[in-house]
Amino acid sequence: MTGKMAMTDRGVFITIEGIDGCGKTTQARQLCTWLESVLGSGKVLRTFEPGGWHGGESLRRLLLEGVELTARTELLLFLADRSGHVDTEIAPALKKGQWVVCERYTDSTLAYQAWGRGISFDEIAFLLSWCRFPAPDLTFFLDLDENTARSRVAQRGGVDRFEATENSFMSRVNLGYRELSRRSPGRITVLNAESDIAQVAENIRHAVAARFMRKV
Repeated sequence: MTGKMAMTDRGVFITIEGIDGCGKTTQARQLCTWLESVLGSGKVLRTFEPGGWHGGESLRRLLLEGVELTARTELLLFLADRSGHVDTEIAPALKKGQWVVCERYTDSTLAYQAWGRGISFDEIAFLLSWCRFPAPDLTFFLDLDENTARSRVAQRGGVDRFEATENSFMSRVNLGYRELSRRSPGRITVLNAESDIAQVAENIRHAVAARFMRKV
C-alpha cells in the first residue's frame, strides 16, 4: 500500500463491532498501531465503550458487573455513557483532526438493545438521533458465530453480564448486526472473524487504505 492517508479538518471516525469474543480489542490495537506508523504519533485515539472516558469507569462497572437491569435502564445508561464519551473524548479528538478508533458504538446499542433486548428499533433510533452523536465514517463488523465466540470468551475467563447471557441472546444480537450491515453497506464492512488474527488485520488495513488513502 503506497500513498498518504487523506487528512481532514474533522478527523476520521472508525468503529469496530461484533459480539463478545469476536476479537474487537485485538483488531483495534493492531489497527491503531498501523495507523500511527502511517500518520505519526499523537494522530490516533483508541477508545472503547462503555466507560472509555474519565468518569465512565463507574458506568462501565454498573453495566457489565452490576446488578441485573431492566432493558430500559440498561439502554439509558449506555446512552449516558456515550454522551460523556463523545463530549470529552471522541468529539474533541475529531475536531483536532485526529483519527478515532472505537470498540463498540451506536451499532452495538441497536444490535444489543433492539434485537437482543427487544426494545423498539424506531425508539432507539429516535434517541440516537436526538443525541446527535457523530456518525462513524467506517465500521467493521467482525462476524463470528455464537458458539465460537462463547468458546473464546470461556478461554480468557472472567465473563461479564453480557458474556454470561444465553446463546439465543447472542444469536439475536448477531442477527441485528447482520441486518444493520445490510442496511448500511457503504459504511459497514463485514469481515469473517473466524479467519486468523493476521488475516483479519490485513483485511482491515486494506479497507481503510482503499477508503482513505490518496495516491501521491
